[in-house]
Amino acid sequence: MADNPLAQLAKVGQSVWYDQMERSLITTGKLRQLIERDDLRGLTSNPTIFEKAIGGSSDYNDSLRKLSDENKSRDEIYEALVVEDLGNAADLFRPVYDKHSGGDGFVSLEVSPTLANDTAGTTTDAKRFWDLMNRPNMMIKIPATAEGIPAIEASIAAGVNINITLIFSQDVYEQVINAYLTGLERRVAANQAIDGIASVASFFVSRIDALIDKRIDEKLGGMTDEEKKGDLQSLKGKVAIANAKVAYQLFKEHFSSERFEKLRKAGARVQRPLWASTGTKSAEYSDVLYIETLIGPDTVNTIPPKTYDAFRDHGHVALTLEKDVDEARSILDRLAAAGISLDEATDKLTVDGVTSFADSFTSLMQTIDTRRAAEVAR
Repeated sequence: MADNPLAQLAKVGQSVWYDQMERSLITTGKLRQLIERDDLRGLTSNPTIFEKAIGGSSDYNDSLRKLSDENKSRDEIYEALVVEDLGNAADLFRPVYDKHSGGDGFVSLEVSPTLANDTAGTTTDAKRFWDLMNRPNMMIKIPATAEGIPAIEASIAAGVNINITLIFSQDVYEQVINAYLTGLERRVAANQAIDGIASVASFFVSRIDALIDKRIDEKLGGMTDEEKKGDLQSLKGKVAIANAKVAYQLFKEHFSSERFEKLRKAGARVQRPLWASTGTKSAEYSDVLYIETLIGPDTVNTIPPKTYDAFRDHGHVALTLEKDVDEARSILDRLAAAGISLDEATDKLTVDGVTSFADSFTSLMQTIDTRRAAEVAR
C-alpha cells in the first residue's frame, strides 16, 4: 500500500468509500481485493446504482427466478435483492469496522426516495431497514430535505446509524449537524447509550460546479466589461470546492463546541463530512479534481469506480482541505456579487437530486415487475 494514493488517504485521516454496488463485486472477489489492496473502508449505494446493477446485468437472474417462484411481490423482491447484496458487503467490511472500533467499515442503504417529503414515512422506513439489516456497520441514507431533517433527528434518537445525503448548502448542513446533535441529546436524556452511533453528512460536490458553470456561462453572454468577465470566468470549476471548504470550517466549529464536548464525554463520535458526487463532470477539469482538493482529517470521500481507478493511477495526496480557506470565502462572495445565487442553485440541486433518485427507483421497480412477470409466465 505504500505507493498507493488511495491507501495514503487514510494516513492523513480521510476514509475512501466506494460509490458502487453490484452483485459481481461480491461474487468475483473484487470488493475483498479493493479492501485489501486500497485500504477501502466503506461502500455507498443509491437507487440509480441499483437500477443499473439489477436492470443491466444477468447477475440477479437466479435470485429473481427463485423469488418469483415463491410468489414474492415486486417490493419483496426488491428488498430481498438489496438486503442480500448490502448484507454481504457489510459482512466483508465487518473486519474493517472491528479494526477501527466502530469508526469505519460502513455500508449505506437508502430509504425509498419516494418518501423524501414524508417525515413519518422516512423515519419508519429507516428503522425498518435498520432492523432488517441487523448489522452495526450499516448506515441508512436519508436525504436532507425539509421533511428529512426531523426524520434524521428521530432516527439518531432511535439508535440508527444515518448517512445524510443530498446536502448542497451551508444552511442545510448546519440543520443536519443540529439534527444529529439533538438526536444524541435525546438519547442521553433518556439514559440511552450513544457510543455505538455513527453518522456522516454527505455534501455533494461536482453537481454544484456543473450547474454554477452553466449559470456563469449564461451571465458571461450578456457582459461587455472585459475585466468583470475575466473575474467571473475565473470562478468556473472553483465554487463547489470553495463551498466544501467553508462547510468543513462549520464542521470544525460545531464539533469543537461546548455542546459537542458534553456529548463526546458520553461517547459520541463526530459526524464526519462525506464528499459525494466526486466524479468530474467536465472534461475541462482534472479527473481527480474533487479528490485532490478536499483531503483532510475526519472526512470521507465516496468515489465512483472510474474516478477511483484514476486516483489510484495518478492521484496526489496532500492536506488541501484547509488550504486557502479565505480564498474560498472570497470565491463565494464574488459569485454573489456577480448576481449568481448559490442558494437558488443548491435548492434546485436538492429538488433535482430527489427527483432523479425517485425516477431511478420507479424505473428499477418497473424492471423488477417486468422480469418477475416473465418468470411467472415461464
